[in-house]
Amino acid sequence: MAVELGAIVDGTVEKLLNYGVIVSLPGGESGLIHISEIADEYVRDVSDYFREGDPVKVKVLAAKTEDRYELSAKQAEPRAPLAGTDTSPERRASGRQDGGGSESFEDKLSDFMKRSSQRLNELRRSRDNRRRKGR
Repeated sequence: MAVELGAIVDGTVEKLLNYGVIVSLPGGESGLIHISEIADEYVRDVSDYFREGDPVKVKVLAAKTEDRYELSAKQAEPRAPLAGTDTSPERRASGRQDGGGSESFEDKLSDFMKRSSQRLNELRRSRDNRRRKGR
């Protein structure tokens, strides 16, 4: 039984992945909800929104193969994080490589520009010194 494109159907979460969720659909078919199609906000971890075995309403976006579909949860129904999960901006920032401190964008940009300018000047001096020695 083929699922119609654009239809909103009920499914069950089969498996959680780093990049999305595998959902079983009626008729033995399945599909993927990509992490970008889970909620309207930034989703860092799919387990904040789904657990295996959860029922889910999904919109069918496209057919990848005969019985594999691209799905969207956010287009079918608004989705909020599960109770007990922390999706605060502080938690999201703590996962960043730069430490996510309280610096503003302008401060970070200014610091980057200073370091870049210093490195560029050092490279120019080094290049000029090599040219002088070669004469």
